[in-house]
Amino acid sequence: MMSRTILVVDDEKRLRDLIEAYLVGEGFRVVTAGDGQEALYVARHEKPDLIILDLMMPVLDGYGFMRSHGKERDTPIIVLTAKIEEADKVLGLELGADDYVAKPFSMRELTARVRAVLRRASKEAPPAEVLRAADVVLDRDRRLVTVREQRVDLTPSEFELLAALLAAPGRAFSRLDLLDRLQGTAFDGYERTIDVHVRNLRTKIEPDPSRPRYLETVFGIGYRFTDRSAQELHAAS
Repeated sequence: MMSRTILVVDDEKRLRDLIEAYLVGEGFRVVTAGDGQEALYVARHEKPDLIILDLMMPVLDGYGFMRSHGKERDTPIIVLTAKIEEADKVLGLELGADDYVAKPFSMRELTARVRAVLRRASKEAPPAEVLRAADVVLDRDRRLVTVREQRVDLTPSEFELLAALLAAPGRAFSRLDLLDRLQGTAFDGYERTIDVHVRNLRTKIEPDPSRPRYLETVFGIGYRFTDRSAQELHAAS
């Protein structure tokens, strides 16, 4: 099986080299960049399977990179940064990050996160399955989602979150339950992650994200997939 390619983007050469050496030892192919602008060039030519991205960099920071790269490719991204404010985490997730690792960190932890995100993004697994509810169709085998017969591009985390909700229409999932399904293990208890992904999903699949038809908030619990008709929405407004 061909090694997965990881792009490591950080302006600290020592840290870049350390991550590269460790991941190569774990069987990955690694390419690197020292800032966001160089990373855009490398990503276009190397087409990495996953990107480990620092936020605070010269020339073009991590946020700028995600905004530009997200218009070209849907690549899983692990944000790597010393910034730990909730607002920074939310912005990173809104721009398409799939996971968030704060400095300092252990190489074992980072590698475990890399493998977990790659598993979620894998186009080889899980087995073929098509989920349908209302006007939403999710094809696991082809990693394809259509809403009202129109294709919708989702990040790996958004795809898995929608799949979990679609697999049990009407069931109310807690944020922790959904977080566990996304990460496989607890993700620093950061339940706000789910709120950000749901908001992004609503923007992509709802006719009117401000009045959700499919992704319903269950107050005090979490979320569920439902099919509220236009008449119901009108009556509730």
